[in-house]
Amino acid sequence: MRHFGHIAPEVRERLFHEEPRAFTAESSPRLLAAALGATLYSPATRPRLADDVLKQAGRGVVSMVLCLEDSIDDAEVADAEDNLVRQFADLHTRVTDGAAEPPLLFIRVRTPEQITTLTDRLGPSVALLSGFVLPKFTEERGVPFLEALTGAEAATGRRLFAMPVLESPELLHLETRTEALAGISRTVDKYRDRVLALRLGVTDFCSAYGLRRPPDMTAYDVQIVASVIGDVVNRLGRSDGTGFTVTGPVWEYFRHQERMFKPQLRRSPFLEVRADELRQALIQHDMDGLLREIELDRANGLQGKTCIHPSHVLPVHALSVVSHEEYSDACDILRPERDGGGVMRSAYTNKMNEVKPHRAWAERTLQRAEAFGVAREDVGFVELLAAGLPA
Repeated sequence: MRHFGHIAPEVRERLFHEEPRAFTAESSPRLLAAALGATLYSPATRPRLADDVLKQAGRGVVSMVLCLEDSIDDAEVADAEDNLVRQFADLHTRVTDGAAEPPLLFIRVRTPEQITTLTDRLGPSVALLSGFVLPKFTEERGVPFLEALTGAEAATGRRLFAMPVLESPELLHLETRTEALAGISRTVDKYRDRVLALRLGVTDFCSAYGLRRPPDMTAYDVQIVASVIGDVVNRLGRSDGTGFTVTGPVWEYFRHQERMFKPQLRRSPFLEVRADELRQALIQHDMDGLLREIELDRANGLQGKTCIHPSHVLPVHALSVVSHEEYSDACDILRPERDGGGVMRSAYTNKMNEVKPHRAWAERTLQRAEAFGVAREDVGFVELLAAGLPA
């Protein structure tokens, strides 16, 4: 699989200075963490789940979570588990026959015991499973999940990753946050080889205070949420080798709502006729708020995003592509002859590149370029969005 692999090769060639790198479920954790992109959640109760998975893969989705937790009713859990086993078997048959290529698949479980039970029940189709999403993760609750995952990995001979969700009240409340972060840090560091990424459960954060952000505001406009994101990145997202990939929070909206504020998309990037139509469509579906939040995610150290609607996937991926200007700066900073440091004007002559302070940014940028590619000099996110839309 590869990002933008669903569009024609000649279109990719026109869009990309360097195309996204192909990868598989067996690729390095470093590449997989960067390539998660828009991770699409789906309730495990869907009766045609295998069809849904393959349809979304054909539209550019590269990672999905099949959810047994908050997205389904408590009374549906047993039926949802049965459905997952059937749907994985169906998928496995199709993949074995060479008729399909699924995305990276993760299961969001409720209890550690589900990890053991499901990997046993999946049988040969466990080969399609990349890992588990672990809810309400703390040191106390997280260790049993990770021990169960380690046991399932040994029993199946399959490499399995964990994606803990940071959403517990202990992490939100100021008086317990420091110790909660310290405990989470100890736990994920102990199981570092198994932790692919950390996911933020911002909906649960808001719930603790009876809040819900409207579609014309981002998570960063809700100060209590923004403070938690900052502290999580501070403790768990460092670029010194101790940190992890931390993914962006879910965007809840996908239909038009009555607006209080002006649209946030400027007209200037959308000057062409079809592009202006695209701008109007994005605004009508509350996507301008999503686009702003994606940019703020990256500015605050987050990569990728949790998504609950297929329409969110392409905006996340289009804004994850490395611009030609970013790529030029990163390559200049990382030239071997600049190992001693120093400062220079960028090739675009619009900024200062200081080698030592900007090195970690440059390394992360080239890592993102591997997964999402580098746009040509005259290609922006509008062209990438338009190219990925159905004809």
